[in-house]
Amino acid sequence: MKSKNYYTAFLSPIGFLHLRGTQEALTAVFMENHRHQPPRPPDAVNDHAPFREAQRELEEFFAGERREFSLTTQAMGTSFQSRVWMALWSIPYGETISYGELARVIGHPGSARAVGMASGRNPLSIVIPCHRVIGATGSLTGYGGGLERKRFLLALEAGRESINPGM
Repeated sequence: MKSKNYYTAFLSPIGFLHLRGTQEALTAVFMENHRHQPPRPPDAVNDHAPFREAQRELEEFFAGERREFSLTTQAMGTSFQSRVWMALWSIPYGETISYGELARVIGHPGSARAVGMASGRNPLSIVIPCHRVIGATGSLTGYGGGLERKRFLLALEAGRESINPGM
């Protein structure tokens, strides 16, 4: 039997976060005006109940009280995207890695651009920490939720006291 799809949104320090999933798993966390956001399933029901734990853990993350998520997730993508997303999980809180380094981690040196595209299609923003991937020179490059949000998330993880997302 096919799982029922749900969605909801809640206000976070970086604007509304849009959550999607089933009773069994969180399948998406998107920000407002998020690039590469697929359409919501037409049968999805607006219900906050399946996302109480996800919202709690995200709020703890924004409060600086959580460094890792314990949510049941399910990200749908190609095998290459899945390898990139799995590698993103391994980037420690407060640390960054370049797209080229991430390409080497997954055994595809020289595929930094493809890694960047897969990272950009990560459906579980924040939970799968694609914001921790930066350009080879240390510059902030590309982020589906926008560079201001990426800057905010990196500053949050660095423990900077005064953080203004500028949104």
